[in-house]
Amino acid sequence: MYNKNVKIKEGSEVMDRLNELLQELGLTKVKLAKYLGVSRQMVYNYLVLDSLDKWPKEKKVLLLQLLDIKDSSDKSINNIVVNTQYLMEVEKRLNNAIKTSNCMDSCVDFSNLTKEKRTLLNDFIFLLKEKLEDDENGGATAIRYMYYLLQSMDNIPEIKYFLGYMAKSNGFIKPEDYAFNEEKQFIFESILYTALTLYTSGGASKSRVAEHHQKFIQEIEQKKEEKLSRTQELTTVRIQALRELGYNSINNNNAAEVFEKIAEIESRKV
Repeated sequence: MYNKNVKIKEGSEVMDRLNELLQELGLTKVKLAKYLGVSRQMVYNYLVLDSLDKWPKEKKVLLLQLLDIKDSSDKSINNIVVNTQYLMEVEKRLNNAIKTSNCMDSCVDFSNLTKEKRTLLNDFIFLLKEKLEDDENGGATAIRYMYYLLQSMDNIPEIKYFLGYMAKSNGFIKPEDYAFNEEKQFIFESILYTALTLYTSGGASKSRVAEHHQKFIQEIEQKKEEKLSRTQELTTVRIQALRELGYNSINNNNAAEVFEKIAEIESRKV
């Protein structure tokens, strides 16, 4: 007599072993998503199913090919032994498949990057694309903010400390790792932890922090005014330089001369 509960249990055990196998191989959800041609969230959805047979047929076939499994039976997947040779074979099949299906190497010049950096950039772009597609949760806005953050990173070292903190708190790197200035990063992480603890505990109401937020706004407005003032000043100097040289505009032929005149005009103020 067919026992449906036994079938479900066997399927569940296969999925448990599959998840263990992916961890042993160090196969990230990002890479698996690229290999299967689906979103990272879809990979999560697949992996919580109680049976591999509930996967879309073509995705199931791709996974079996990647792991070199003949079928989705409990016996087949339990017979896998993860050793160096098997790990290298899976990695080779994975990279070949991703390279074939991914156009990034031809769209972006990766020639000056190491293999590790090319992989990082490729994974990063894949995640960006996924977030932009999922715009219902404000994906595009968050990515735009991230773009601004990257633009500011060279001038604001605390951005790197913040990224390090987030990587540590989410378990991606060890908490004792300090890739930048260790002392400053340590202090920043300690202060940020205190602030976030206060935030998550509910001890910081809007009314209690309103004064600090107003100072935050005033500081931003002041920076904007300073930037606008500097822009206006540069515009005035540029117009004066063009007038003194007898030009109407800056072009490729006179750019060097105009910039030299601008520097000379600004030095008069010293």
